Order: sequence, then structure tokens, then C-alpha cells
Amino acid sequence: MINRVLLRIKIVQILYSFYKGGNHSLSLAEKELLFSIEKTYDLYFHLLQLSIEITRYADLRIDAGRNKLVPTKEDLHPNTRFVENKFIRQLEANKQLKDYFSKRKLSWVNYQDIIKSMYEKIIASGFYSEYMNADTTTYEADKSIWRKIYKKIILSDKELEESLEEQSIYWFDDIELVVSFIIKTIKHFESEKEDNQALMPKFRGEQDWEFAKELLTQTISRSDEYQELISRFTKNWDYDRIAFMDILILKIALAEIINFPTIPINVSLNEYIEIAKFYSTEKSANFVNGILDNIVNFLKSENKLTKVVMFNSK
Repeated sequence: MINRVLLRIKIVQILYSFYKGGNHSLSLAEKELLFSIEKTYDLYFHLLQLSIEITRYADLRIDAGRNKLVPTKEDLHPNTRFVENKFIRQLEANKQLKDYFSKRKLSWVNYQDIIKSMYEKIIASGFYSEYMNADTTTYEADKSIWRKIYKKIILSDKELEESLEEQSIYWFDDIELVVSFIIKTIKHFESEKEDNQALMPKFRGEQDWEFAKELLTQTISRSDEYQELISRFTKNWDYDRIAFMDILILKIALAEIINFPTIPINVSLNEYIEIAKFYSTEKSANFVNGILDNIVNFLKSENKLTKVVMFNSK
């Protein structure tokens, strides 16, 4: 689940704190990186759990209606399609989900106002009405309604965003990517797998964690070397006015370009230009792009840059 796009962002965040703080320990930086990754994986399960909690709240609302002193016909004969959603039933029974929550204490119990707000926004949506009033329902329709809920309501909800930020400082920047993973998870659910449906692993493979550790190590251990390269190609700039974040992004980008021969240069360039757009100043993307381009051309001319062309076997 944790892909290299997210790993690069987390390394930028960790190293920003590393250089701005007083403790310059590589081992502590690596531990902080791993902890940050674990918190992102927590968020994946926490937001999956949100769908279950919203459904439970809806069920409680139905029970409350039935138990009114003077229930209406609608109270006594409610449309239960939403609370009987087959995908949610399957998710709630999922063994991997249950096992994760037995080890990690994640709960929405103290955030019932968020659950209520989410439910009210869902039932006010047009796609909810279409789902509830359709002539028939299917397992695919039960999955589809939740993909829409995550994409159109949960992803853009400011109250939820603020709540998640309060729950963990590590979650604010991860919401969009994690929701995209949840939508993919729902899409891949199969009714035949029942409670054994596989959820996303923390890493797609061990090589991604090794990539992250090596990138972190190379950036820290060769920081002075990368600083010299950056200084050489920023002579015409007022160095004191260059954003610290821009220098940091350049160092991490150089660590990747120089030390990972199987990653194409254009891939690395594009990734760090995008990071600069989001995490630094308005002009940072063009600055980072220009400096990296000049350094890469210099390294090529000095035969100091090796890239391996990877071929897919047929």
C-alpha cells in the first residue's frame, strides 16, 4: 500500500524535522520514518472502520424509529438496504481487519459527532437516493455506493479532515492517498472470499522499505557532497533567500538520481517537482526543475551518472 510516491513525501517531512531539530541521529530518523509509515497504515484501517461505524449508526437510527412512542409507517417498515449492505457485512467480518484492531487500538467511539455528520451527508446525496430506490440491489451495487461515499463525501469533508488531524499529526497529508487505496480495496473485494478477503499490505514489497531506508541514509550521509553541487549551480542566486525546503528537496532528489540506477531520471525529476509544488513556495517547482536539470547534465558530462535500462521479460 505504501508506495514510493508516499515514501518520498515522508522522507521530505522527516528530514525537514531532522535538520530543523537539534537531534541529528540517523537511527532516530529511520525510526521516525517507520513510525510515520505505520501511522499511515493505521489511517487505512481507521478509514475502513469508518464505513462500518456509519452503517452501525444508521442501524441505530432505524431501531430508534421503531421504538418511538408513536412510530410512523416508515419507522415500522424502513428501507434497510443501506444497513444490510453486503460489502459492509463482509468487511465487518474480515479476519485481517479484526486482527489489526486487536493489535492497534483504533476507534471512533469518541467521534460520534463525525459519524452522525457523515451519515447525514450521505443520505442527503443523490446517489444515496438512487441506491435506496433502485428496483434491485447487487453485491456490485453495494460496493459501488461505498466507493462513491469515499470519493464524493469522505475525501472532501473538512470536519473529518480536522478530526483526523486532531487524532494524529501524521494523518493530515495522507488522507487523499489513503482514500484512493480504500477505493481500490473496495473495487477488488469479491463476495466468494467472504471473511478471507485480502486487504492491502503495508508495503507492496520489501524493496520499497529498502528504497526508503537507503534514500534516507544517502541523503544524510552525503549531505555535504550534495550541498556543494547545489551551491555550484546556484551561484547566481541569493542563497539566503532560497527556501530551506527547496534545498532539502534538491538534496533528496540528488540522492535518488545518483544512488538508484534503475529509477529513470525523468521519474525522479517529476516526483520532486511535484513535491516542491505542494510543500514549498509558488516558484519552487521551476527552481527545483532548473537546478536539477543543470546538475544532471553536469553529472552526465563528467560520466558520474549511471542509469540501468530495465527490460520486461516476455
